[in-house]
Amino acid sequence: METAGGIQASLGGRYAVALFDLARESKSIEVVEASLATIRDALSQSDDLRRLTTSPLIARGAAVKAVLAVADQLGVDPTTKNFLGVLAENRRLGQLSAIARAFRTLAARHRGEMSAEVTSAHPLTDDQVGELKQQLRQRVGRDVSVDLSVDPALLGGLVVRLGSQMIDSSIRTRLNALAHAMKG
Repeated sequence: METAGGIQASLGGRYAVALFDLARESKSIEVVEASLATIRDALSQSDDLRRLTTSPLIARGAAVKAVLAVADQLGVDPTTKNFLGVLAENRRLGQLSAIARAFRTLAARHRGEMSAEVTSAHPLTDDQVGELKQQLRQRVGRDVSVDLSVDPALLGGLVVRLGSQMIDSSIRTRLNALAHAMKG
């Protein structure tokens, strides 16, 4: 089952579609997308924020107050701030990463771009990101927005998910393939 824009009807996907519709109506898609990226970065850097979004022990009212305070501190836009309050009230803050990914995909499609999830062993420089976007543009024939993440377990190389395709040039995968081949 799929919803608008091909986003699967998962819980995170449904919330992302609702947020996207609100952002489109208020002509703030890019602003909301930037706010979600800021929140995603904060989640990856703060254990306290991650605990706030995932702990079932935090009371609903306390979670709402805390997430709204974090939103103010991060400087997110009003639409995203209100949305975070709704997520906290509905005890759905744990879906935030999935919602952000789905929203990014919807925003990219809205702009006529494809969206790619790129995982690297180390953070990419702006030049490397530009070169990667150029390579992906040549491969698919249109602009590609990239959602970057870092996983040191890859050891080196990249894993790129572009639609239903996965391009895995990570050293970890190559070592695993070599080990499997050596086993005979």
